[in-house]
Amino acid sequence: MMHLEIYKVYKAFEYSKVKIAMKDLLRTDMLATFIHVARSQSFSAVARLQGMAASSITRQVDNLEQMLETKLFFRSTRGLSLTDAGEILFSRAQGIINDLVDVQAELAALNGEPQGVLRIACLPTFGRQHIIPMLAELFTQYPKIQVELDQTERLTDPVRDRLDAVIRIGELKDSTLYSKCISTQTWIICASPGYIQRRGTPTSFTELNNHYLLDKHHDPAGICWSRYRDSINFNDEKRILRSDDFETLRMAAVSGFGIALLPNWVVSTDIRSEKLVPLFNDPDGRKEDIYLLRALAHPPAKLTVFMSLLQKRLAKTI
Repeated sequence: MMHLEIYKVYKAFEYSKVKIAMKDLLRTDMLATFIHVARSQSFSAVARLQGMAASSITRQVDNLEQMLETKLFFRSTRGLSLTDAGEILFSRAQGIINDLVDVQAELAALNGEPQGVLRIACLPTFGRQHIIPMLAELFTQYPKIQVELDQTERLTDPVRDRLDAVIRIGELKDSTLYSKCISTQTWIICASPGYIQRRGTPTSFTELNNHYLLDKHHDPAGICWSRYRDSINFNDEKRILRSDDFETLRMAAVSGFGIALLPNWVVSTDIRSEKLVPLFNDPDGRKEDIYLLRALAHPPAKLTVFMSLLQKRLAKTI
């Protein structure tokens, strides 16, 4: 009997530790502060951003380290750097924060109708292909929401440009924005059935030098055919059309002008409707995440419902 009572006391103690740990871990403000410090590698920079004293930011990180019983940063006169434990926490913390914030915002939205002007920026083709088609559903479900859509190739910033969110593709370099991955971009080599009937079906890169190509103009990053100039060994005469707009290249491919190398989110609808035929895989197997970036840790209800509808659409269409 004595052993049983000791066991019960021990289990109660263990359970209390779990409850305390869970209570502390759910302090999203501490995790958010840790993320900001890890990205900027500076207590004072985060303090200026949040309008707080640097000592307050330092104290939050100290409390987090004490709670986890491990050091998260190496601190020296040269600055801050993450320890191994800090690297592990940093790799997980952003996803935890995003999930908790999204759940909280979605629950809050149930208690009040989303409303107001929603300001979004994205690439022109992305807006035409995916945001415009979902607006009918958004306006039907939430009639008090209005949308300002900035479709631009320039790099927009939610804070500088006073936007609720921006959609970006690829590596993120912003140190102070909250990100949510909403889909993944891959690259598809495709042509229309009419073009294939006239010119034949290439099965490898080496055969493309006998075909007309549709290429991205002003492409310093080498994301389209110019990336593979040496592999294809093509001359400029084969690049029958060059444009700085993905939508123009998509329309040209559907019209049968040539072979295009375009992102999946640009051509997925045409492939499903058989207006375009995928030929073979991008040899580099490139994949880039598509992110929705926001400045606020707690998104307003209007942005939460927008994110939910957009993510559902992308899951169906890409």
